[in-house]
Amino acid sequence: MKLELRFFASLREGLGLSGENITVPAEVKTIADLRSYLAQRGNPWADVLASAKIIRCALNQEMVADSTLLVEGAEVAFFPPVTGG
Repeated sequence: MKLELRFFASLREGLGLSGENITVPAEVKTIADLRSYLAQRGNPWADVLASAKIIRCALNQEMVADSTLLVEGAEVAFFPPVTGG
């Protein structure tokens, strides 16, 4: 499955890129699977996307849960938690 990835704020800084187009294997079916798959690339991926860290995700510009199924050609965006004042 082909996906367009986007990384924002501290995630972008930690990875050194704002996005990429990738093809993932068939066993990557959910947002959680994708995050785990990317973390397996080693550092800095493992550190930035560690499962213990709170990260928000959007699928085609809609905020979604980690259990959300991926779809071919989707844009997946990763965000750190946001605080405001």
